[in-house]
Amino acid sequence: MKVIVLGAGVIGVTSAWFLSKAGHEVTVIERRHGAALETSFANGGQISVSHAEPWANPSAPLKVLKWLAREDAPLLFRLRADWQQWKWGAQFMLECLPSRTRHNIIQIVNLGLYSRQTLRELRAETGIQYDHLERGILHFYTSQQEFDAAQEPARIMREFGCELDMKSAAECIAIEPALAHTTQKIVGGSMTPSDESGDAHQFTQELARLCAARGVKFVYDTQVRRLLREGDAISGVEVATVPGRPYQLKADAYVLAMGSYSAELARPLGVKLNIYPAKGYSVTMPVKHQERAYQVSLTDDEYKLVFSRLGDRLRIAGTAELNGYETSLNPARCQAIVRRVEQLFPGAGELDQAEFWTGLRPATPSNVPYIGRSAVRNLFLNTGHGTLGWTHSCGSARALAEIVSAREPALQFDFAGLTGAFA
Repeated sequence: MKVIVLGAGVIGVTSAWFLSKAGHEVTVIERRHGAALETSFANGGQISVSHAEPWANPSAPLKVLKWLAREDAPLLFRLRADWQQWKWGAQFMLECLPSRTRHNIIQIVNLGLYSRQTLRELRAETGIQYDHLERGILHFYTSQQEFDAAQEPARIMREFGCELDMKSAAECIAIEPALAHTTQKIVGGSMTPSDESGDAHQFTQELARLCAARGVKFVYDTQVRRLLREGDAISGVEVATVPGRPYQLKADAYVLAMGSYSAELARPLGVKLNIYPAKGYSVTMPVKHQERAYQVSLTDDEYKLVFSRLGDRLRIAGTAELNGYETSLNPARCQAIVRRVEQLFPGAGELDQAEFWTGLRPATPSNVPYIGRSAVRNLFLNTGHGTLGWTHSCGSARALAEIVSAREPALQFDFAGLTGAFA
C-alpha cells in the first residue's frame, strides 16, 4: 500500500521505518526543514520503562491545587478560557482514581517493555548511533512521603514485568556517586538496570536517513492543511509550502503522528482525541567537573525532572505547563531547573553555557497514547505519547505497522478502535 505519515518527529519517523519494513510505499510530510525539530529535539533522553506511573494518580489532585499559585510548579495548570483544557482536566481527575491508575500503569509498562526490546533489535540490525548508554535509570527521592508513595506503583510495575528494585539512600549513592555531593538528603530510590538513555534528536535524524535509503520519501517544509474525507475514508491530504498554493497528496492509508496538533486536525473528521499540549522544558550544558557530574540516567520524582548523560553534555528535562499552544520560554521555570541541578550536583555543569528549550508534549489525561485505527477507515493513529514518546516510539511504530498491514500486533495493549478486530 501507499501510506502517508503525517509528522517527522520520533513517532512519525519510527512509523515510517516499520511501515517500510512491512513492504509499504511510505511518504512522510513535515512542516519543518528536517526530522525531529520540535518535541523530539531536546527531550529528557530516557528510554524509561520505569517511568510508568502516570501524572494522573491518587495523589495528584491535592498536588495540583497546591501548585496552582507556583510559577515554578512541576505540573502547572495555567487556567484558560479553553474548553479543550477544561475537558482534558476533567478527564485527568477521573484518571486519578486508583483503579484507573492501575490500569494505565499496566498499559504503559507493557508498551514500554515491548518498545525497549524493539529499539534494541533495531540498534542491532542497523548499528545506529545516538549517544546511547545502557546503565539503567535510578529514581531517587528527597522526600520520605514521596518515597513511601512510590512503593505501590513500583509493586504494580514489578508484577507486570518491569525490573525495578527499591534502594536505600546509601545504595543510591553507590550507584551514582555524584549524588554524594548533593545538598539535599536522599531518603531512598529505585533502580531499573535495563532502562537506557540516548539522544532522541540524533536517533530520529539518523533513522530518517536510513528510511530514505530504503526508499521512504520525506516532504519537508510542507504544512498539512487538512484531511479530505469522502464517505468512510480519507481521500487525500491538502498540503502547502510557504509560500505556495495548496495541493493534494493521495495514498491508500494515512498515519496521524503530529503530536499535540493531532487533535485539531482530526476533529473536523469527527475523530475526537483528548490530547492537550503539555509544555515541557529542558536544559543542556557541557560538563564542567567530571567527578561531580552524573554518569547514570536519573529521575527526580519529587520535582518531575530527568537527568541524562549525552556524551560530554548534561541534559535535564521535565515539568509540565498546560497553557495551550504557547511555546515561549518562562524564565522562572528555566531557573527552577537550574537551581535544582545546582542543589543536587553543585559545580557539575557549565551554567553560563546552558541552553534552554521548550516543546509541546502531546498529553492524554491517562498518559496512555492512541495507537491503532480511528473511526475513519483508512486513518490510523500513533499519537498522544506525552512525556514518553522517545520511550514508546519503536514499540508503538512496530505495532502500528502490523495494524496497517492487517496483522494482529504482538503487543498486549488497549489499541484504539480495535475491539474485536482480530477475533
